[in-house]
Amino acid sequence: MEIFWYIIIAFVLAVFFILDGYDFGTGIVHLFFAKKEKDKQVIAKSAGLFWDSNEVWLVAAGGMLFMAFPTFYASVFSGFYLPLILVLWLIIFRAIGLEFRNQFNYQMWKDIWDTSFGVSSLLLALFFGIALGNIIRGVNLGGVENGVSAYEGHYFFLPLWNSSFSPLTEHPGVIDWFTIIIGLIAVVTLTIHGANWVILKTNSSINLKLKGVIFKLNIALAILTFLSLSVWQIVNPNSLNNFVDKPYLLIFPLIYLTGLVGLFFIKKIKKDYVAFLLSTLLILGGITSSLASIFPVILPSINDLNESLTIYNTSTSDYGLSVAFIWGIIGLILLVIYAIIQKRLLGGKVDDMDYGH
Repeated sequence: MEIFWYIIIAFVLAVFFILDGYDFGTGIVHLFFAKKEKDKQVIAKSAGLFWDSNEVWLVAAGGMLFMAFPTFYASVFSGFYLPLILVLWLIIFRAIGLEFRNQFNYQMWKDIWDTSFGVSSLLLALFFGIALGNIIRGVNLGGVENGVSAYEGHYFFLPLWNSSFSPLTEHPGVIDWFTIIIGLIAVVTLTIHGANWVILKTNSSINLKLKGVIFKLNIALAILTFLSLSVWQIVNPNSLNNFVDKPYLLIFPLIYLTGLVGLFFIKKIKKDYVAFLLSTLLILGGITSSLASIFPVILPSINDLNESLTIYNTSTSDYGLSVAFIWGIIGLILLVIYAIIQKRLLGGKVDDMDYGH
């Protein structure tokens, strides 16, 4: 039952990053590449019509974590308290940036909320990537210092960064040179995904230009991917053991590699949905590969005193899992139906759809 819930929650989180990921990427595209007011308006609309329904998947993932793995839920929500508060504020400012933009027809007003939308989207992509970096790097569970735990073994607390800015110290921060690399990979990946979404859903005048941008960003992503794999061996020399011991897990890196290689042919791709599918494979492959590399661990311990958090030592009781199974499946079915109906109602280009008036 633990494995079942792990797969379901991983699926819901992957869907969130695929769907809301294009909103983050759209915000980054809006910030750096949209210059004409008509383009700004239609690009903002391509995110604004979808962002609230896409974030339902994040709420669902949080609820499922609370149901199935309450110890893990309690641990990460206390240990990552500072970055979670920052993420909350960024989500708020991204939303109000989209919703407030067209309330008044004054250029300064629009510029303020355009900046709010773009910067918040950029930082959200960065912080979610940094969060993934923390998960695969591990944390100092129990706050061990000089061989003694400061508190219970499944709790921890991280500052935003430490003086050394290194992931190799006894007390790493949320932000270090390793998690920054993972954060940059997230920013580049979601920018590519957002650009593909803009091309798919709008007739923006910068669509042709965005294909060139995607090609260049894909080169940067390939370099960052190779760099991250190299430094990951420094941070965790056993990071690839799961793929050696269980070769079937290599399907997940292959999914990522398919998206990465395919996007080098972006200028030759005629069907816009094909490019969007390739960037979807990037996100899906990246997340699943990261999770597969540490499975069944879900939060590694960097000390030898307290054991890592796994799907087995953080799950609720068998009775709790069985109750969660019933209500979780019902909720997931309703969520899928809701998403399908919403996407069908807003199918096609969004240029002439009404939003924010």
